[in-house]
Amino acid sequence: MAPAVRGLKSLVWHKLKSAIFDDCRKEDEWKVILLDDYTTKLLSLCCKMTDLLAEGITVVENVYKNREPVPHMKAIYFITPTKKSVDGLIDDFISKSSSRYKAAYVYFTDTCPDNLFNKIKSSCARSIRRCKEISISFFPNESQVFTLNVPDAFYCCYSPTLENTKEKDAAMEAMAEQIVTLCATLEENPGVRCKSTPSDNASRLAQLVEKKLENYYKTDEQSQIKAKTHSQLIVIDRGFDPVSTVLHELTFQAMAYDLLPIENDTYKYKSDGKEKEAILEEDDELWVKIRHKHIADVIEEISQLLKEVSSKKKATEGKLTLTSLAHLMKKMPQYRKEITKQVVHLNIAEDCMSKFKANIERLCKTEQDLALGTDAEGQKVKDSMRVLLPVLLNKSHDSYDKIRAILLYIFSTNGTTQENLDKLIQNVQIESDSDMIRNWEYLHVPIMSSSAVQQQKQPRRDRSAEETFQLSRWTPLIKDVMEDAIENKLDSKEWPYCSQCPPTWNGSGIVSARQKPKGSYQDERRSNARLIIFVIGGITYSEMRSAYEVSQAHKSCEVIIGSTHILTPRRLLDEVKSLNKPKDTVCIKDE
Repeated sequence: MAPAVRGLKSLVWHKLKSAIFDDCRKEDEWKVILLDDYTTKLLSLCCKMTDLLAEGITVVENVYKNREPVPHMKAIYFITPTKKSVDGLIDDFISKSSSRYKAAYVYFTDTCPDNLFNKIKSSCARSIRRCKEISISFFPNESQVFTLNVPDAFYCCYSPTLENTKEKDAAMEAMAEQIVTLCATLEENPGVRCKSTPSDNASRLAQLVEKKLENYYKTDEQSQIKAKTHSQLIVIDRGFDPVSTVLHELTFQAMAYDLLPIENDTYKYKSDGKEKEAILEEDDELWVKIRHKHIADVIEEISQLLKEVSSKKKATEGKLTLTSLAHLMKKMPQYRKEITKQVVHLNIAEDCMSKFKANIERLCKTEQDLALGTDAEGQKVKDSMRVLLPVLLNKSHDSYDKIRAILLYIFSTNGTTQENLDKLIQNVQIESDSDMIRNWEYLHVPIMSSSAVQQQKQPRRDRSAEETFQLSRWTPLIKDVMEDAIENKLDSKEWPYCSQCPPTWNGSGIVSARQKPKGSYQDERRSNARLIIFVIGGITYSEMRSAYEVSQAHKSCEVIIGSTHILTPRRLLDEVKSLNKPKDTVCIKDE
């Protein structure tokens, strides 16, 4: 029996192997693979070049670029069904005499529109040995995290300039189709539900997903899945929890991506006087082990690991420093790889701590008190403005940090007066960035107390018995939702289903247990139940962490979380600021 495939990345690679490489395999025959920008990123997230070599791939090329012909080799085209990618394929087989490759095996990530399919048929059908659609149109960023390829989704969903437009409809359709390919990869047909909110984004997307799931499983002849599986898909609007998007987080991954200039998961640092780069990825076991831990625990753990390595040979004396570790690697080459990873994470932790000690530490207490409405001793905050003022008067905090604090103050009071907001903006001198505050109204988060948009405070789970650091008391609302969903405590009026409720989640759990002997019900739930959370408009690293924590605590259910993209507070504020501008003036950052 094959070993169980764990995690989204492994599942995607397993599906690609089966749908593409096993499909066109021949002994001792090497092939070229042609990719576009999207599939290049997709493959890079779930495999290495050595994996491709093992599948008989000798060259990886970009379908958009000019290439030298290799007429004796067959080519695999793994591309998106877009005009640009299809034109790249057709250009390689304009005529039989000038064909770049011996034959083409074409695999689309998603459904190919009829006009593009007919174009291929009329241009190069003779050269094509296979043409299939494999339904993978999402990025497996981590083992339990996915994102979609819709870079402008935040603007499309929340900008007033696109309300009731075909462009917004198209973005919603694209998101729904991509979520269905996630469900298909997981082999799930989940019950779909959403939070009933003033914004109709969540219910609209949930209904689209439900409709497309029904169509997908009706038309997919290979799939054994016809009825609902034992899983739930919950669609949530970004305005549901604005607090978690702007708080300073002190767990390792969230803190590093917020405070350090990490681009494309790449951290740049200096070691032994040289500029170096490290990719933060799940192949690094140490990163996986520590990424969700509090920064204080991370520093202690890495220092301990380094001491253990150095004690194997008395190579360092006195204080353990990054310089002494560089010398240690030269003296102990057999431990180079191990020490290098530890040094990278120690560099990240020290970078984070230097910023924390300089400015962030003072901010964190204010932020936590405003977010929770109570101080570290549990005393109610009576005057939120008095808590906020020291941050605004401190000249060492930059405008982004002050805006984050102002937003937390406004969220805590469920909106403020126009006069008060104008004074805050003027005194802090953030007139040019004031839309980072005002535009939250478009996410149905009340900024003005007089606003028609009013948000009810969500009742919170009691976490008083849980051990926390004083500056990390806040828990993302989405963690409450995950735990309530698994325990069947979500109110069906507040969280209505767009479809039939899956049997495993029907009522209290005891109801569904009656359908089977108790033992087999528990076994089935343990092996099959999944909770998929999708947030429209970005997820935070703290929300990603919650998915892992809840899965760990509730072994009966795996939580998978996804969104249009992954947020950092700075990126989100920039996106919020752009919402009321014309689209052609907005710079959309690709994933």
